[in-house]
Amino acid sequence: MSLSENHYSSDDLHPIDIVETLAESHAWEFDRVTEDQIAMAVEGQWRTYSLTLAWSAQDETLRLICTFEMEPPENRMGPLYDLLNRCNDMVWTGAFTYWAEQKLMVWRYGLLLSGGQIAAPEQIDDMISSAVLAAERFYPAFQLVTWGDRSPADSLKVAIAEAYGRA
Repeated sequence: MSLSENHYSSDDLHPIDIVETLAESHAWEFDRVTEDQIAMAVEGQWRTYSLTLAWSAQDETLRLICTFEMEPPENRMGPLYDLLNRCNDMVWTGAFTYWAEQKLMVWRYGLLLSGGQIAAPEQIDDMISSAVLAAERFYPAFQLVTWGDRSPADSLKVAIAEAYGRA
């Protein structure tokens, strides 16, 4: 029985309702912030990641951000931004950015559901898993370039192999 057959009976569900049901089924800590937004905590190997998913009816996009706190020393910002570019060259399902003011490393992705399309639960589950796996894959490289005084190219060697597992 598929995830959609197991938990959902209607094709007309709000995307955040689907996310909430997924969070419950995975036993993730979550908070339904508004009708169109949910925040949750997903435990990874390296740390707990904060995920927020928000539905924008205006542009018909389910937006996901996966964040973790990071406060690199000022003298390592250049190498960190170089590493971010290198990481983003290796991924296709989202992108990393660093929000300096909030001191957050951020993985962003938007799922376009134009024309009244409905996201399948498996699609949203994969979207969340992909975000956590990307954070897990590159977290050691971010630490090496930031705190280990390693070069971006050298730091990235620890992320060359894909991370395997499930969020």
